[in-house]
Amino acid sequence: MSRTRVLLVDDHTMLREALGFMLSKETGLEVVGELGDGSRIEEVITQLQPDVVVMDVSMPNMNGIDATRKILRLAPHTGVVALSAFGYKQFIVEMMSAGALAYVVKSAASEQLRRAIASVAQGHVYLCPESAAMMVALACADESSLLNHVPEGHLGKREREVLRLICQGKSSPEIGSELHIAISTVEVHRRNIMGKLDIHSVAELTKYAIRRGLTHI
Repeated sequence: MSRTRVLLVDDHTMLREALGFMLSKETGLEVVGELGDGSRIEEVITQLQPDVVVMDVSMPNMNGIDATRKILRLAPHTGVVALSAFGYKQFIVEMMSAGALAYVVKSAASEQLRRAIASVAQGHVYLCPESAAMMVALACADESSLLNHVPEGHLGKREREVLRLICQGKSSPEIGSELHIAISTVEVHRRNIMGKLDIHSVAELTKYAIRRGLTHI
């Protein structure tokens, strides 16, 4: 079985070294490189082709939000795990909106990072308990959001089923298998959902689904 290739991006050298040592001990993981900021991210992604990038949010020269956008424009199948000292809602929403699939605060247990990497490697969404709680609170409190104005019947039954599975972190092949429909059909539903709701990130779709009772974190 091939190992998951991991790139570490954080401006604190000691933390990168500690994370690299910890993850190198994990069966199935290979730390292929480290960066101190996002300024060379495109070059390094092209050279090392990691499966998962563990990305600090706040860094000099180029922050993790902008670096994540660059990664996913260049290599859209690369998974990004946001790692931050802060669980601020702005950081969580901006990183998830940029395309990160996971968010872990640095105060969390190391097992949370392991789980996040494993989930993202499979194309699944992962939030550590602290960030999950923040997302739920944000979804419940955001009274000015577009989510309040989308009619309940705006999505069809199948679209609601697909949305629920997307918010559970399921990939298109997994959704197709569970619903017994073709992958191409799943992609059509995905595009229709985002078009109808004018929502274009998993983070915002999750907020919508929580408000409508279609899923939970």
